Amino acid sequence: MSPAIGATLNRVDGRFKVRGESRYSAEVPVPNLTHAVVVNAKIASGRITAIDTSEAERAEGVLAVLTHRNLSPVATVPKLLPSLAGLAAPGQSFFPMQDETIHYAGQPVAIVVADTIERADHAGTLIRFEYAPTPATTLLDQARDQAYVPERIFGGLLPGHASRGDVAKALAEAEVCVDTTYRFAPNHHNPIEPSASTAVWEDADRLTVYDSTQGPNSVQFTLAELLGLPPISIRVVSHAVGGSFGSKAMVWHHPALAALAARHVGRPVRLVLTREQMFTSCGHREEQEQRITLAAGADGRITALRHHKLSLTSPFDDWAEPSLQSPSVAYTSPNYEGIYHLVRGNTITPTFTRAPGEATGMFALECAMDELAERIGVDPLELRLRNYSATDPESGKPWSSSGLTECYQRAAELFGWHGRDPRPRSRREGQWLIGTGMASALYPVTQPVNPQRARARLYNDGTAVVEAGVSEFGTGVFTAMTQVAADGLGIPVERVRFVGGSSDLPNVTAAVGSAGTSAVGSAVHLATTQLRDELIRRAVADDHSPLRGADPAAVQVRDGKMVLRDRPDVGETYADLMHRTFMPDVEVLGTWNPPPQDAGYGVHTFGAQMAEVAVDADLGVVRVRRMVGVFAPGRVLNRKTAHSQLMGGMLWGLGQALLEATRMDPRMGRWANASLGDYLVPVNADAPDVVVDTIEVHDEVVNPLGMKGVGEIGVVGVAAAIANAVHHATGRRQYELPITLEKLL
Repeated sequence: MSPAIGATLNRVDGRFKVRGESRYSAEVPVPNLTHAVVVNAKIASGRITAIDTSEAERAEGVLAVLTHRNLSPVATVPKLLPSLAGLAAPGQSFFPMQDETIHYAGQPVAIVVADTIERADHAGTLIRFEYAPTPATTLLDQARDQAYVPERIFGGLLPGHASRGDVAKALAEAEVCVDTTYRFAPNHHNPIEPSASTAVWEDADRLTVYDSTQGPNSVQFTLAELLGLPPISIRVVSHAVGGSFGSKAMVWHHPALAALAARHVGRPVRLVLTREQMFTSCGHREEQEQRITLAAGADGRITALRHHKLSLTSPFDDWAEPSLQSPSVAYTSPNYEGIYHLVRGNTITPTFTRAPGEATGMFALECAMDELAERIGVDPLELRLRNYSATDPESGKPWSSSGLTECYQRAAELFGWHGRDPRPRSRREGQWLIGTGMASALYPVTQPVNPQRARARLYNDGTAVVEAGVSEFGTGVFTAMTQVAADGLGIPVERVRFVGGSSDLPNVTAAVGSAGTSAVGSAVHLATTQLRDELIRRAVADDHSPLRGADPAAVQVRDGKMVLRDRPDVGETYADLMHRTFMPDVEVLGTWNPPPQDAGYGVHTFGAQMAEVAVDADLGVVRVRRMVGVFAPGRVLNRKTAHSQLMGGMLWGLGQALLEATRMDPRMGRWANASLGDYLVPVNADAPDVVVDTIEVHDEVVNPLGMKGVGEIGVVGVAAAIANAVHHATGRRQYELPITLEKLL
């Protein structure tokens, strides 16, 4: 039997999704269902002075109109903590509709519950609010002088300031210095499925919530604190999730609002956010500015890196995506300083957005590296090789695995990098200026901090069910877990069924930070191999088994049959043993305890990315013609789903580079383009030829299967590769994302 891990297995849920049979959180049939609509604040700062709900309450089909005046208060609001911690994970340490204060436009100020979604939506338009507005801060430029350096960011997980060596001295002595500032527009996630919650109270203290989430247990623990209930009283189900990209990584206000509304009306309530509400209810990538200073010798070897970030956060939380972390260790640099500066503004707390931090921080570093290469007359790829570090520059520890130089070599071969004319505007095809660019990609290998669990049960017909509380939100994790379980038990994949998506199942953290597959996969691997070993122990101890008295270590399992490794004709099947010994099934709970963060190694995933662009010389139109990405993500569980994830990430990076921007109207303090008609994302016509390849590197440190994850690394270097290609084509550097026509003309 060929190994299942590494095979290009079709998605186990693919047929159900193609046929429309998958059940999403807003599609679960629930008897006596009602519908809730959230009404949002139209001002960015101030307070509510009057509310008239009378007309809405009289509207046909309306069961309740809830505001801060009659909504049950929450028991407590948990502090912001990223969902990878495995505990309560609110998107912000603020819960709306508790008083009359307005902190940001789009903040929920009322909920209408009616017997149909249309009636609830109509009644919401009938509520009349009066406000006393106060001045709002919605742009960085409005409050630069009020910036501060937080003690810690990212839910308290990372320091606001880090340094090594003597940066000032190295900058003063540098033979070459690049000092540039980059600006980034805010970005929003926009998955196909908007966030949705269906809340069903079974009695006064038993709640089931069907929620579109990356982590059922995160929702369970967050609701427990907000509602003042023990976690055992709350069940969260998330069978299928229509994408996330970070918008469903944290727990926002709508699950609790649905639960509070359902308790108020005494009937199940379904709350589905509109597309416009997705721009104000689930966080976003914050507006930010990064200044990066590179010091180097005449040969291009980096002697110092100074990296400062300024970004807009909410009134409640010191949130900044960790843009400085991967750049700080990307290359050998004995002197380093990284500082986060925050400005408090009238916004919801920003949040994870795919490749949170790396997509922006590595853009700044890789564009500066391209500029440095031009300054000293060195090929951009050669410059990166000269500054490659075989150890983590921050800690001095060796990498658990790297593969970066192999990624450079393979990407250059696939792209045809060597022989490139480095001169800007040196290649033209009619009206089009042609340019090529490259960038390194780094993404940290994030580990959960709590134990990860999975349950494996084998039946006496040789089939198995494996369970863990992970959601399937488009990454193919159920498919990969089927493969891990099949190899762990030594049975074909078609005899394994993986079950996830419920907080009643063994606890795993939310599938975030490219860590979902490795976290649940490690638990599944341990559960299935322990179950396999248990049955082998029973066989060698059974007087009636052909394996009686054998060394368990000498027994292996092939196609459900336990056999001696050096005599495969001697053995018996799981089914033989279980039928003979009257075992209907055998079950094991596997627990993986992640390694500590200071395990003696630097842990990152590496890649190299290249792009070719064509720029219209008169109109400034940019077309990406082809991209190559080569990555070293450790062990690849399923080549088909991994390829899909990496390609999707690269196309996301194209959107970041050329299209995606949410524009703030500072007069109203509201997003001016909160729709898919105005927020531009790549479509099929924008997609170039994309080549994806992987370099498999062996890694015994990160987890039992040696997986690093592929969910985000594909995004990281794309925007920089495209921007560097645009410079090569036009001779003009780009210091702001997205790169638009106006900036090129």
